Amino acid sequence: MAQAEARGTALAVPILALALGHVFSNAVRTLPAVAADVLSRDLGLSAEGLAALTGAFPAAFALAMIPVGVALDRWGVRRTSLTLLAIAGLGAVLAALAPGAGSMLLAQVVLGVGCSGMLMCPITYAAHAMSATRFGLWSGIIQAVGNTGMLLSASPLALLIEWQGWRAGFWAAAALAACAWCAVAATVRQAPPPRSAAPSLWQDAREVVALAVSPAMRPLMVFAFASFAVVLGVRGLWGGPWLMQVKGLPRVEAGNILLACTIALALAPALAGAVDRALGRRVALMVGSHVVAGLLILLLVAGGPGGPLSALFGLAMLPPAFDTAVLVAFGLIIAFQVLGFSLVRAAVAPEQTGRALSALNISFFGGAAVLQAVSGVAAAWGGVAAALGTFAVALLVCSGGFLLLRR
Repeated sequence: MAQAEARGTALAVPILALALGHVFSNAVRTLPAVAADVLSRDLGLSAEGLAALTGAFPAAFALAMIPVGVALDRWGVRRTSLTLLAIAGLGAVLAALAPGAGSMLLAQVVLGVGCSGMLMCPITYAAHAMSATRFGLWSGIIQAVGNTGMLLSASPLALLIEWQGWRAGFWAAAALAACAWCAVAATVRQAPPPRSAAPSLWQDAREVVALAVSPAMRPLMVFAFASFAVVLGVRGLWGGPWLMQVKGLPRVEAGNILLACTIALALAPALAGAVDRALGRRVALMVGSHVVAGLLILLLVAGGPGGPLSALFGLAMLPPAFDTAVLVAFGLIIAFQVLGFSLVRAAVAPEQTGRALSALNISFFGGAAVLQAVSGVAAAWGGVAAALGTFAVALLVCSGGFLLLRR
């Protein structure tokens, strides 16, 4: 028993250190939600222009996943994580110093590249070190710890931005990246994986692409296309403008509502792992969460100014308590997306784990880049409500595609 506890602790410490990078990633990519108005003003951008600019983050993230997948399997988690954390910290500094839209675009690209392995590093480490049963639980824990980064970009960053401006938010993120780098350097001691016959980097990269389009991975790639995009779109970009511009709330009150949503997002992945272990209906849980999350977004929009739900109650718009309840429910439900990592682990050989997980992340963030750009076009046409509706439709369509491809 004592040996098992010691081994559990020995695994938990480096995994949690690696998860600090995911905390940073979630904080920095959701910062625009509480700073959209001042970012747009200072950089001379419209709302849709800001959506396009910040869309460079997931686009760069997705493109970087191929080399990240190769690096994880070829050079190991420690070296990959330390390199990416250094790049991410540089991106945060560039964002804090950005004088205009062009330099902020560069910062978003550097941040996207640096953050591209922040989830895959602890997930890959856990996948190699743990049994399938324990990995399902720990994938939820890693996601839950990482999602606390969005806690930082809610009320705390809203207060910091009110006090010192949006640049202070990026400086705080840079400090967090430095802390994460030190934690990984001090605790992660995994050696690079042995390779009996080393293929070329080009062959490794081709294998990531081949895995992404393989029959076993194809349904999951479709599922993932909308899965993270909706979190980044609702919590990371359009949630703040919806609460501040459409519902007329002050920044700190909007930050408090986003904080409640983020607490749900932080706690729910571990809960999702426990529910999965108890029920064993992984596919049904994943699809059901997407469908319900899409309906919740439509419900949120329906409670806005002139919305059908507001009209039903004879009000100009439903009160902030309604938005809080819907966003908290959204955070709890969407978290079942984490179960996709367990399906990936079961679909490939152990030595392909890093590349297969990275292939899935290409879809996660490639979808975020595409749908964020589409949401910007929708916002120019129909405002924030139309932008949010884009993600609801994408969830429903991708869930249907996932089921069809599995058949």
